[in-house]
Amino acid sequence: MSIFDKECRECPRLAAFLDDVKERYPDYYCRPVPPFGAPDARFLIVGLAPGMHGANRSGRPFTGDHAGILLYQMLHKYGFSSDDHSEAVDDGLHLIDARITNAVKCLPPDNKPVGAEINTCNSFLANELQALPQGAVVMALGGIAHRAIIKALALRQVEYKFAHAALHDLGRFRLLDSYHCSRYNTNTGRLTTPMFDAIFAEARKLLDN
Repeated sequence: MSIFDKECRECPRLAAFLDDVKERYPDYYCRPVPPFGAPDARFLIVGLAPGMHGANRSGRPFTGDHAGILLYQMLHKYGFSSDDHSEAVDDGLHLIDARITNAVKCLPPDNKPVGAEINTCNSFLANELQALPQGAVVMALGGIAHRAIIKALALRQVEYKFAHAALHDLGRFRLLDSYHCSRYNTNTGRLTTPMFDAIFAEARKLLDN
């Protein structure tokens, strides 16, 4: 039951794009980005896909770009991370009872995977969700991640609508929704620091109770 394949090239468009980016940036990671954190963690954060100059460069989710700044600050504040910023895979940072993954493991052009690519990668996410311990909390960063989670569980999308701060009981675990911590969302005020802080406070409360 695999949750990741570093050699995966099942999506022709993504594989070709990674090859092109590797030519332009030979020092970049440019492969499927593995989940980061303990395999038995009770808190799983699901993002969309690696960013060009973030995870695709560093090889660690949400590391090296703007989207990771607020995320790691909150992880540290609520006791899920050993540090409040993530710089590189060898920086010594470790997660505590938490793991970060993506709905799509490879960098997509313009940060927009197509439906077929999300579907192809969905089996990895399904296996990762299946391995979660009872009582876990899953945080979906954005609507695409939310829908990928619902699809991975073979549930009906219409019964589990994405909304910021929505909480869904999925039996073995709870799903907590948040707007994605992208530069666009934080710069426009769609997601403010207090809003994201409240989501993490809720996740911490759910796990502690």
